[in-house]
Amino acid sequence: MIQTIEYKKPEALYLGVTYSPDGKHVYASAGNNNKIRVYDVEGQRLTEKAAIALPAVDASGSKVNFFPGGLNISPDGRFLYVANNLNDSMSIIDTQTNKVTKTVAVGHNPYAVTVSKDGAYAYVSNWGGNTISVVDTATGEVAKSIQVGTHPSAMKLSGQELYVTNSDSDSISIINTKTNQVKQTISLAPYKGAQEGSSPNALAVSPDGKSLYVANAGNNDVVVIDTKKGKIEGMIPTGWYPTGLEISKDGKQLYVANAKGFGAGPNPNGPKPYSTTPTPADQYSGSMIKGTLSIIDVPREGQLEKYTKQVIENNGFNERDKVRVSGNTARQVIPRRVGDSSPIKHVIYIVKENRTYDQVFGSLGKGNGDPSLNLFGDETAPNHRQLARQFATIDNFFADAEVSADGWNWSTAAMANTYVQKNWPTNYGGRGHDYDFEGGNLSTAPSANPENAYLWDALDQKNIDYRNYGFFVSGGKVASTEPKLAAKTDLAFPGFDMNIKDQFRADEWLKEFKTFEGQGKMPSFQFLRLPVDHTSGTKVGQPTPKAMVADNDLALGRIVEAVSNSEFWKDTAIFVVEDDAQNGSDHVDAHRTVALAISPYTQTGKVDSTFYTTSSMLRTMELIMGIAPMTQFDASATPMVNSFTDKPNFAPYKVLTPKQPLDELNQKNAPMAAESAKMNLASEDKAPEQQLNQAIWRSVKGAESEMPAPKSNFRDLKKSSSAETAEDAGTAHFKW
Repeated sequence: MIQTIEYKKPEALYLGVTYSPDGKHVYASAGNNNKIRVYDVEGQRLTEKAAIALPAVDASGSKVNFFPGGLNISPDGRFLYVANNLNDSMSIIDTQTNKVTKTVAVGHNPYAVTVSKDGAYAYVSNWGGNTISVVDTATGEVAKSIQVGTHPSAMKLSGQELYVTNSDSDSISIINTKTNQVKQTISLAPYKGAQEGSSPNALAVSPDGKSLYVANAGNNDVVVIDTKKGKIEGMIPTGWYPTGLEISKDGKQLYVANAKGFGAGPNPNGPKPYSTTPTPADQYSGSMIKGTLSIIDVPREGQLEKYTKQVIENNGFNERDKVRVSGNTARQVIPRRVGDSSPIKHVIYIVKENRTYDQVFGSLGKGNGDPSLNLFGDETAPNHRQLARQFATIDNFFADAEVSADGWNWSTAAMANTYVQKNWPTNYGGRGHDYDFEGGNLSTAPSANPENAYLWDALDQKNIDYRNYGFFVSGGKVASTEPKLAAKTDLAFPGFDMNIKDQFRADEWLKEFKTFEGQGKMPSFQFLRLPVDHTSGTKVGQPTPKAMVADNDLALGRIVEAVSNSEFWKDTAIFVVEDDAQNGSDHVDAHRTVALAISPYTQTGKVDSTFYTTSSMLRTMELIMGIAPMTQFDASATPMVNSFTDKPNFAPYKVLTPKQPLDELNQKNAPMAAESAKMNLASEDKAPEQQLNQAIWRSVKGAESEMPAPKSNFRDLKKSSSAETAEDAGTAHFKW
């Protein structure tokens, strides 16, 4: 590492970087700072110069943030072309004057810009749609719009051919730049019939143009394509979520930037006492993941074959639909194939906010918990804990997400696409970008048609009736991109709002449930949001964290009690999960979270330590409802079969009233009350999570308490045997 240039928030960088043709300058997009950073190149070091400011107002005089992203430069170095991600435009900048000469309207959420070799055209990939805008650089006008796959992102020009990654169609479009027409589309599906999930988002072409390399972020691989045959030759394994790809000038080495590197693992030191300058030791799941760079020798045929087999094994492509079952349980309860029957006819899907397994179940007395990390015990969360004891204790369940932004996409669509994955760190890192991750933006939906991306769309397609309570609801309205969901939503049931108790939500749900009982008919599927376990930290006048968790716990208990005492209990399953696990420590992994499966068919009291994720829960519900997987992730996930038995216990559940008062309020002397007062708690994850985590801990454990160092069940790579290769050590580190 020769040089690092650091920018403390709100200073930013975002997506785009390019050299001038003479190699003397570098230009980098600064996203929410609404400018292009400029550097002089001196040897192998950069020196920052005055930035190029983009207009602060548009043609009408309205304030605007272009949020510049991908950029490229003309062959003569005279003009810089910048994709303005949040302005649906491309700016043309004169590099001699460093002024914007023109801004051209293009498609939705433009991502990258590629300039033809003669400089006559600038191609803009419209990430939020399915087109490439072709801009005539002489006139500054869009000459043509070329339809490609869904959510096009990276582009690479080779000879007369422009390669485009369609990040949500899992394909490559090849455009003939002479005719500006798509000449071929290459599917990147890893197996026949594979759903979306590969998420191609970076490209490199060999110097001789014979090989195309494509980074699949979702599959953790680089696909090798023979450009003459237009066929996949094999796959190369990478780190987690590869998002950048380049090839050396001699064509012998690939450079792969892996956005999530080696993952998070356990948060071994716990969040440090809050300071205004958090250090790398701060163990917040959203900032624990560090990117890595893989340097890979371009494989020969024999090596590529071995690599391909490794990718198949790593991703479980060879284990699809293989369900690991303990004994002969649940043979007739959770179907093995879509369309097989199940005695369960009704599903209630409850999503909550941000707790880890150890925070609620660490001291449960069964399962793999760490009592020292338990914050909410029998006095605060008696129903959660009794439900785990009485039904199934699921102690090896992990959220697929890091935070709520990607969590709500994983929880409803079985993936978070590249738009979500690449933008939530900017939003959460204090560097701008809207929170548009729960509908409201076409780019968010991982599908060609935003009306067919989520679980409710799959239910609609099968004519399965459902009812929504709080999913994708904000300000009393459903996200504008979800008209089908809106038609099935109880708007009296609020979405995320920490000023509304979950008791109110339970009351509203129970009101409709009584109607269902009176009619003798209940929707086959229900979406139900109980968000108050998120808490408001120690903000004065707001309920304490323990009071809010107790409120959430009692609401859950009341709902389960009502269902278990109804005629619907005999054929109902209630699934409960957190959208993510970002709000605390866990001794196994920062993603391990609370999950419950509540049904007469799970009332066994046993511990289920099968490895499950959010996608496993979705897969289980899909099989019960008779709908196909939505993505590669739920298709390959292990259904929660081992939590079920085929011998039902129809005994009803009796709600427990928490000893913790629900109306206990934070006082002026509450720990970190001043910091909590400054938090934005109006919507999901606007509060600084490291700060919020520490406030919750101190509220429960005492103002001077420090979070203990959680234990780790993972091997320490530094302590691995010297005889062990790095590859072997890495495999051991991540094997469950």
